[in-house]
Amino acid sequence: MAIKFQYNKTSLQQIEKDLKMRQRTLPIIKSKETALRLEVKRCKEEADLLEQKLQEQIAGYESMYALWGEFDTSLVALRDVELDVKKIAGVRVPVLKNIRLEVKPFGIFSAPKWYFDGIHLLHGLVKTAVEREFVFAKLGLLEHARKKTTQKVNLFEKVQIPGFQEAVRKIKRFMEDEENLSKSSQKILKSIQEKRKEATV
Repeated sequence: MAIKFQYNKTSLQQIEKDLKMRQRTLPIIKSKETALRLEVKRCKEEADLLEQKLQEQIAGYESMYALWGEFDTSLVALRDVELDVKKIAGVRVPVLKNIRLEVKPFGIFSAPKWYFDGIHLLHGLVKTAVEREFVFAKLGLLEHARKKTTQKVNLFEKVQIPGFQEAVRKIKRFMEDEENLSKSSQKILKSIQEKRKEATV
C-alpha cells in the first residue's frame, strides 16, 4: 500500500501523527489477538469434549434401542432455550443460560418404568447437543474475529508502519535537501554580491 504524501511540513506532521497512533495501537491489537487465540483454543477443547460427551450419550441411547420403539416421542419437546450475550476480547458471543424441555403428562402406572430414565437420558442428549451448537457458533465468531485481528496486526506491522516511516524519511530528506540548497544559493548570492561590491569600489 503506497502512502500518499506531499513534501511539506503539514504532510510530515500528519504522517508522524498517523505513525504514532499505529505504533501505540499495535500492542493493544496484539494483546487482543493473543486473547482471541487462547479463547479459540479453549473453545475448540470445549467443543471436542462436548462432541465426545454427545457420542457417549448416543451410545447409551443405542444400547436401549429396542426399548425406544415403545417410547412415545411426543412426550418430550424442547420448549425454550435461554441465551445471553457475553463479550470476549471485544467480540459479542452467545452464551447458553438454560434449556427447558417440556414433558407432557403420561400415565405413571400404565407407562413402562424406564420412561423416567428415558426422559432423563433425552434431557441430557438435548442439553449436550444444544450446548455443542452454541460452542460451535461461539467458535465461528471467535475464529472470524481472530483472523480479522491477525490481518490488522499484519497490516500495521508489515505495511502501514514501515510505509509511514519511509514517508517520514523521504519528506525529511527532501526538506533537508531543500534547506541545504537554499543555504547554498544564499551563499552563492552573497559571494556574487560581495564580488560586485569589490568590482564597483
